[in-house]
Amino acid sequence: MLQQARSLLEKHYGYSSFRNGQEQAIQSVLEGNDTLCVMPTGGGKSICYQIPALMFQGTSVVISPLISLMKDQVDALLQAGIPAAYINSSLSAADVHERMMKAKQGEYRMLYIAPERLESYEFMNQLMELSIPLVAVDEAHCISQWGHDFRPSYQRIQRMITQLPVKPVVMALTATATPKVREDICQSLNIDEDHSILTGFARENLSFSVVKGQDRLPFLKDFLKKNETESGIIYAATRKNVDQLHDLLNKNGIRVSKYHAGMSDEDRISGQEDFLLDRTSVMVATSAFGMGIDKSNIRYVVHYQLPKNMESYYQEAGRAGRDGLDSECILLYSPQDVQVQRFLIDQSSDRMRMPQELEKLQLMVDYCHTENCLQRKIVQYFSEMDMPPCGRCGNCTDSRESRDVTKEAQMVLSCVIRMGQKRFGKALVAQVLTGSQNRKVIDLSLNQLPTYGIMKDKSAKEVTSFIEFLISQDLIGVEHGTYPLIYVNPGGKDVLMGNMPVQRKEAVQTKTLAAGDPLFEELRAVRKSLAEQEKVPPFVIFSDTALKDMCVKQPETEEAFLRVSGVGQHKADKYGKAFIQAIFQFKEQNPEYKSELAEDAPPKKTIRKLTGNSHLETLQMFKEGKELKDIAEEREISIQTVENHLLKCLEAGEIIQHEEFVPLKYREQIEQAIQEAGTDRLKPIKELLPEEISYFMIKAFLVLKKAEPAQ
Repeated sequence: MLQQARSLLEKHYGYSSFRNGQEQAIQSVLEGNDTLCVMPTGGGKSICYQIPALMFQGTSVVISPLISLMKDQVDALLQAGIPAAYINSSLSAADVHERMMKAKQGEYRMLYIAPERLESYEFMNQLMELSIPLVAVDEAHCISQWGHDFRPSYQRIQRMITQLPVKPVVMALTATATPKVREDICQSLNIDEDHSILTGFARENLSFSVVKGQDRLPFLKDFLKKNETESGIIYAATRKNVDQLHDLLNKNGIRVSKYHAGMSDEDRISGQEDFLLDRTSVMVATSAFGMGIDKSNIRYVVHYQLPKNMESYYQEAGRAGRDGLDSECILLYSPQDVQVQRFLIDQSSDRMRMPQELEKLQLMVDYCHTENCLQRKIVQYFSEMDMPPCGRCGNCTDSRESRDVTKEAQMVLSCVIRMGQKRFGKALVAQVLTGSQNRKVIDLSLNQLPTYGIMKDKSAKEVTSFIEFLISQDLIGVEHGTYPLIYVNPGGKDVLMGNMPVQRKEAVQTKTLAAGDPLFEELRAVRKSLAEQEKVPPFVIFSDTALKDMCVKQPETEEAFLRVSGVGQHKADKYGKAFIQAIFQFKEQNPEYKSELAEDAPPKKTIRKLTGNSHLETLQMFKEGKELKDIAEEREISIQTVENHLLKCLEAGEIIQHEEFVPLKYREQIEQAIQEAGTDRLKPIKELLPEEISYFMIKAFLVLKKAEPAQ
């Protein structure tokens, strides 16, 4: 059975092997087990039910909560040569009738439906006439009242399953489920918890970072300017914030769409289509956008304001990098956002859930303030399991210098006290400190205070930003009424008394996410042209991963084109000629061209993770006695990639001789440093060790320590 599943994977999807967890999930379903599958966003959950649906006789039913998700997934299935359809409120009664007739005639392998359909007695009767071997429940966390997006209609699913003439296999799928939510899902759908497939919650291609204590608008504008050719989503907390950001970015010449529940259906659909079809590169939205968006080439997700809980954050951030390529998830934190979210929670009609929602909000705030690995913090939240530092997130890679700002902090804190606690906001405090001649300052005689003008060498904007930083450090508190008023917290009083120093890191610098590759841009243009002809989003034709692999492999024949990651037979027949011709013409015009993407996108590092042998090739060269730098040069990959390959081999037990990784003479020192600094971050460990002990040695030591049998 699994051999047949692999053949279907290659034929329709263009991959020769499954990703982590997919094969286990498929095997469980094929054996007739009701199964819970928990994989991170972008982990390939849809294949876990689509492959069994192709193997079973009949029409499998997929329950999905959002119209846009259904459309995207059905479009992708049709492009892969798989007959499928959806039924939801976007269709007329005549369209629904026609599709149900075709379903009864067995014309579809998969039928996507909205859970609300199960409330219709007539629709339920029509389902009884179908041969349904499998019911896949997508976004299954919606079934739990402990989930972040509870939907009562999901609780009708089990009743529908029990009413079908022949019991189908049930598969529940989600990306964001805490242990309590997983328990709820299994109980609601009668799934044995032993048939749960959990692949871990870490996203290896995502880099998480939190930016706080600095002006977020200049940061965002600079980031977008550096990455104007990439697609990304910016989430804001309220409709008003979305409108303001959209207008501002639009005025700055950025191709931007917007989406929130206050817009008309027509405007929302238009903005979403512009983004999906790459007519705009940026989407500014509230959390109403994106749950069902299957756009695979989103390179970054920026949260302009604090999300209400970790589930929402990880689901929204997880829309970046669904194609497995490196992507950024940036949260721009300001303490005022906490009050905004508290207000939104307070407006909720469900008073019973309010304490739970406030607790989740506090855990989100804790995430923003941690100095430990951010990915590790996320994994611990969802699984209560530990993991080593990811080595990629903003905290793990933070090399910014800190400087002492105690004197400046004392100036601000003193001014707040002299102006009277909880009387004024940060803007007026900044004006007093910088010696402003503002009429309000003069009328209130604030220019008579001894703190007036003591920071006149700085602008009011710089001082306001510094006050934001002091708020983020809990040295200044904010009381929210008609206007937010500031006051000195107990920690601030300790600073004023000289009992506690204040350190501030340099501002986080924005970065460019990807180096431009001329052939990649050429292939993007071909993809966009074909997508316009087909009237589908470009990523449905081919993902960025496939285009990058074309740049690396540069196929010149149809047979070679089929070896590109993500190219199945159906798509090769349909689009191969156009891409092969574009590659041939480009090489003819650019004979010196050599792809810069070889290091970034070998498909086996992402799509073919289970059986990819790239790390084994590195291991073979290492065993032949080659230096790491020589392996990197010969294979045209970075030294860091070489190190990661060897660590992977070490973890898998492929390497027996450990002396070359961690010389015995250093092991005691590393052990002592770990005991002193802990394992949350690598940098504090490194700072306790001599220069000759590298980060690679520390990582290898941690891998070896983890592999030691428990005492």
